[in-house]
Amino acid sequence: MPITTSKLTRRGFLKLGLVTGATLSLVGVTLGVTSWVTNQTASGFSYLRSQDIAMLKAVLPVIYAGTSNPENQPAQLAASLTMIDYNLAHLSPSMRKLTLQLFDLLTNPITQGSLTGVWGAWSAASPETIQNFLNRWQASRWTLLNQGQAAILQLARLAFYSQPSSWQICGYPGPPNLG
Repeated sequence: MPITTSKLTRRGFLKLGLVTGATLSLVGVTLGVTSWVTNQTASGFSYLRSQDIAMLKAVLPVIYAGTSNPENQPAQLAASLTMIDYNLAHLSPSMRKLTLQLFDLLTNPITQGSLTGVWGAWSAASPETIQNFLNRWQASRWTLLNQGQAAILQLARLAFYSQPSSWQICGYPGPPNLG
């Protein structure tokens, strides 16, 4: 039995483009409508919303795995969330908007499961599921997912290493005493 390959005709290509465009438009409108409903910042934060915090509380421990002892993790996580919010405040408006749109994709019930593999609450996701999501985005052939994963890691690492409690882990003695 010979192996046949499917040829994409011009008509098929146009249909694929129309379906893809319509799907992306529908997702964009859906995200816009649902973001409007959940755009309230969480108490004590300038930019992070409650759904962002729930997602970050699940993702950050996976990123930070093995970097500190378990007793320090709650304080380190709280400090990281505060620092991520602080860093969002100091991004350009366009970068902040893109970052919050990334968080929307990760927390929206319509896109979360299919994009991350986390079907349900982030707090119920296992560390393995979250690590698989991060690995899948890193190895994706889609540049947008690669950039999303890199953005999450950069925000997490910047928040972690800006804390004096993490300096010892990387061998940084702290800033010099100028007094």
